[in-house]
Amino acid sequence: MILRPLKHILLSLSIPEFETWLLCFKQTDKKPNRRRNLFEEAKKLDILVKDKCGEPYMVPNTAFDVGMLDLTHPDTAAWFKQVLQEMVDDGVKGWMADFGEGLPLDVTLYSGEDPISAHNRYPELWAQINREFMEEWKSARAGKEREDPEEALVFFMRAGFRDSPKWGMLFWEGDQMVSWQANDGIKSSVVGLLSSGISGYAFNHSDIGGYCAVNLPFIKYHRSEELLMRWMELNAFTTVFRTHEGNKPSCNSQFYSNHKTLSHFARCAKLYKAWYFYRTQLVKEAAQKGLPVCRHLFIHYPNDRNVHSLSYHQFLIGTEILVVPVLDKGKKNVKAYFPEGETCSWQHIWSGKLFKEHGSEAWVEAPVGYPPVFIKAGSTVGETFVDNLRNFGIL
Repeated sequence: MILRPLKHILLSLSIPEFETWLLCFKQTDKKPNRRRNLFEEAKKLDILVKDKCGEPYMVPNTAFDVGMLDLTHPDTAAWFKQVLQEMVDDGVKGWMADFGEGLPLDVTLYSGEDPISAHNRYPELWAQINREFMEEWKSARAGKEREDPEEALVFFMRAGFRDSPKWGMLFWEGDQMVSWQANDGIKSSVVGLLSSGISGYAFNHSDIGGYCAVNLPFIKYHRSEELLMRWMELNAFTTVFRTHEGNKPSCNSQFYSNHKTLSHFARCAKLYKAWYFYRTQLVKEAAQKGLPVCRHLFIHYPNDRNVHSLSYHQFLIGTEILVVPVLDKGKKNVKAYFPEGETCSWQHIWSGKLFKEHGSEAWVEAPVGYPPVFIKAGSTVGETFVDNLRNFGIL
């Protein structure tokens, strides 16, 4: 387990005290747990997936091998929930339920089912066990004392299949490169955000700044300060606002690197906080109707052919906020498209300028710290959002 302070990272959710990295893998004794050797416990209980010889199937994972929990075994859930309970008793309020997508296709499972078909079901079971623990923990506390939001629990995960949103609480998009790339960088995080949203994953987000850095003699990907700051601006308008140091922290600019990055982080956290009231509405709407918080424009403007050509370029928050993130290095302005079919104007939150021509494009200035964001003129949601920005001193 890796614990990192998280109170300021998931700002306004008011839930986790710690982010805990939790795997469906059980590591061998390269880094034994100080209290318990979970690998040996799981091996003794015979709840690890097996190879064709009946031995624990060892999966290479970076610098060490791991065994995978057999989530089809009837004893696995009870044992794993006991591990979760121990974490919660130690003060953990939230965790990253990582992996889940890597079940090998030649394992032997307790259930006897074909591992090829079980491969897609595995992340659903992984989400279900974590969610069941949440519900059981909540039920055990019912009636004992007045509900305290600080005592809530949350987990987020990256693996998924058809029924994963039924069990998962939050999702994130895995490990993007620390780059401006469209295929696996900041642009791809927007593509993933919007495509997953229309696939049932209403509460998704990415690591601020990306995750994968490369530091080889001829290939280097290091997170620049500019990329980090633009990613902060982007994620201030997703369901979760969460940083990550990345796989090579020393190669990456961090939110705590200097006064400039820390101040920008605080500014974007206020941006995120300013639409908390609307996010709460959209989360409820997602639970009732399945609509994602962050939406591709064609969901609300299906007859506008121009929005069909948009990919990572811009997106809606609900119906009242339009975000046009800066996703290219060195750019200080972006092209915004205002869809057809509106009866009101879009208002730029920083300048107050109104854009009345629907079905048209306009270049908008976007210095660092002022991501192009628009609200529907006269919208109660938009006005409240702008009022909050003023109250936070950033408008």
